[in-house]
Amino acid sequence: MLKSLFAVIAAVLLLGACDEPPPPAAAPPPPPAPPTFMVFFDWDRSNLSSQALNTIQQAATAFKTRGAARVTATGHTDTSGPEAYNMALSLRRANTVKDALVKEGVPATAITTVGRGEAGLLVQTGDQVREPQNRRVEIVVMVQMAAFDKAAYCQDLMASWRKTSTASPAQGPVPEAMADCTAGRYDRGIPVLEKALTDSRVALPAKKML
Repeated sequence: MLKSLFAVIAAVLLLGACDEPPPPAAAPPPPPAPPTFMVFFDWDRSNLSSQALNTIQQAATAFKTRGAARVTATGHTDTSGPEAYNMALSLRRANTVKDALVKEGVPATAITTVGRGEAGLLVQTGDQVREPQNRRVEIVVMVQMAAFDKAAYCQDLMASWRKTSTASPAQGPVPEAMADCTAGRYDRGIPVLEKALTDSRVALPAKKML
């Protein structure tokens, strides 16, 4: 009798274990931060020192080793001087760095320049303070993500849903997402269809890269 009781308990535990959903897949690691380089300037100047040129050369090398990439050069000033003047000075500094990057082989079309003036201080100070760390240009080399064919991907998502779903096509958010895909509103339709397939434990189709 005792053996039979143990056998029943074991069977119940085994069935319970079978009903448990599989553990969620581990989240992919976050992408590495884009490389950032800083070029510093003398007070009220936008010309480049030898150290600044060396830093710009390093940034150009980082760009060349990353294939499809873009560069953002953001100019800053300290808080000394009028705000309007500092805004123009920060943009001059950014454009000076852009010109040096172009000389190092970075295409001008891949570089965006931004002037922020006194905004975004590296070292927080009061007004009218000459702070060398705030007189700078930050160079960020950002790798561009490869684009995929959203229209084809939408069609593949819809085909996967039609093939695997037993739900009525008139129920839930999926029909609206399909209408979005058909109308070319891919950024609205794709997330909904991806979630519907994932919730149904259906593998997502591969994205066709452009």
